[in-house]
Amino acid sequence: MTAFGKRIEVHFADQKLKDAFEALAKGRGEEREVYEMMIRAIDKLEKDPFVGDTVPRKLVPKEYVKKYGVDNLKRYDLNDSWRLIYTIVGSKLLIVSVILEWMPHKEYERRFGYR
Repeated sequence: MTAFGKRIEVHFADQKLKDAFEALAKGRGEEREVYEMMIRAIDKLEKDPFVGDTVPRKLVPKEYVKKYGVDNLKRYDLNDSWRLIYTIVGSKLLIVSVILEWMPHKEYERRFGYR
């Protein structure tokens, strides 16, 4: 897709994460629901990578910086109970939303120091 005068793509941070996402499609109940929410979120990110809320730098968990070398972090609410965490990388011609993980809201609160 193109917007902002650039091509826009969505990728997973690694193959293991992509495999976990694809496994959700085969799940039941909440797993299947999370998969469907993720599909809708990916569709939105392909149209506007800036749709999520920016996580203030002081709240970015060090593990994301260490593991992925992020210098920006975004949060997208899948619903009241689930969060999608991603970063944006790009160039003059391309914007890529890189999905780092998704998690229940309670885990999100712990990881980001809200609890």
